Amino acid sequence: MLETSARLLRLLSLLQTPREWSGADLAAQLEVDVRTVRRDIEKLRALGYPVDATPGCAGYRLGAGANVPPLLLDDEEAVAVAMGLRTAAGGTIAGIEESSLRALTKLEQVLPSRLRHRLTALQDATVSVPSGGPRVDPDTLTTIAAAIRDQHRLRFDYRTHAGTETSYRTTEPHRLVHHGRRWYLTGWDVDREDWRTYRVDRLTPRIPTGPRFTPREAPDPADQVSRGVTSAPYRYHARITLLTSADRAADLISPTVGVLEAVDATTCVLHAGANSLDAIAVYVAGFGFEFRVIEPPELVDRMRELSALLRRAAGDG
Repeated sequence: MLETSARLLRLLSLLQTPREWSGADLAAQLEVDVRTVRRDIEKLRALGYPVDATPGCAGYRLGAGANVPPLLLDDEEAVAVAMGLRTAAGGTIAGIEESSLRALTKLEQVLPSRLRHRLTALQDATVSVPSGGPRVDPDTLTTIAAAIRDQHRLRFDYRTHAGTETSYRTTEPHRLVHHGRRWYLTGWDVDREDWRTYRVDRLTPRIPTGPRFTPREAPDPADQVSRGVTSAPYRYHARITLLTSADRAADLISPTVGVLEAVDATTCVLHAGANSLDAIAVYVAGFGFEFRVIEPPELVDRMRELSALLRRAAGDG
């Protein structure tokens, strides 16, 4: 049987998992009787931990308190949190660098030496490239996340891709997506009656949020953002059949450049966009794959012109 102090720490660790524990389950985990569990729960409450009990079935879970209670992390969790904080210190969310570094400093101070050595090795072996992407106000992200959670309509002012300011857009927010160094919101645009994607750095929420809504069936948010980012903002939208597998093509084609759609084991379709037909032609030709243009037809004509130009440059006509 665990000693009292060790048992309290073990009990606290169990309660921090995202589930509700019955007194009998906790007693079995701690190898004590239910009465001892009740006494230990009261000791945790006396120490300031908000342990909630479900009336009738004696279920326990750790509730939200006025202050964040100390967390119990295993070795892998501690290293993961430390690396995540270090990454956040140089991320794309404005204003969290200093708080991330403060939290990282506190965590490193209490890590045992074996974990500090692991963390140091990971840090020494890792090089972070500055994102260079637009920075997002963390308050904007939390406002959007709360509206998604509470199923409240979100009202906001928005700056379009062309730089035009539009006011009072209303959406039923669905998901936040982090893609290619940018944050996006997917949602149902109430006025346009269609699913839309919005850049969060161009969005200014209006407070308070709107009335509650009933969520509707939504497209996959990651796919929606990928397709929007790779084609929607551009003058030309292309669909090109690549005579190679989607897995092999994915090794060369970034998801921020084009969306790949597998057809079979040896064929896939690339969806991409650009403001220049030449940019699409040169980019696709550089992969080294055989390919066939599905659309647009003007891309086929431009490729013929470029082919003739290259043959003449090579002295073939």
